[in-house]
Amino acid sequence: MSEEMNNRFEIRCGVVIAIFAALMAMNDLVAGKYGDDEIIGANEKAAAYLWYQAKSIKETLVEGEKSLLMSLKEAGVIQAVAVKGIDSHLVDLQKKTIRYKREKDEILKGSKTVGSANWAQEVNGEFGKVIGATEIEARMEVLSKAGDRFDIASLFFQICLVLGAMSLMLKKLSLRNAFFMGMSLLGSLGAGISLWSFLSVL
Repeated sequence: MSEEMNNRFEIRCGVVIAIFAALMAMNDLVAGKYGDDEIIGANEKAAAYLWYQAKSIKETLVEGEKSLLMSLKEAGVIQAVAVKGIDSHLVDLQKKTIRYKREKDEILKGSKTVGSANWAQEVNGEFGKVIGATEIEARMEVLSKAGDRFDIASLFFQICLVLGAMSLMLKKLSLRNAFFMGMSLLGSLGAGISLWSFLSVL
């Protein structure tokens, strides 16, 4: 192989290696960002389920109080003068139970899913802002799959860079071209998978 052809190949290979190295750096940067989003999502999901549990506990306490008052009323333990007040309180307890059920539903499914007619829970003084636990779970599943794909893309990029380095060191033309083609193929696969991962989480 002539010196001129050798120099041309080294320049071309060096440029391709640089491009794939830059793409790998971008892939790793985006993967790290989505990895952080997945961690944040896990915390938000835990908080949403704790919020849901708190509402369930309140609902259980109200149901218990309502059940106790109904039992006392039916047993005739409550004096006649107090029945009207107890009935009024039972109506209030029933309203609380309905409210807690609606709040739990919104916390679980999210404001968008339940619709504006069923908004019951405020966030920072505003209705319709609740992101449901199931919505967070769905988002986390997408991020998890994307993270796995970013890892595969990174692996392809790393192997392609190794093949590129090998192609620069080899003297035999057929081997050099084979390693260069391998680098180009794996690098292109890595770029395609990285782009697919990025688009899947938009």
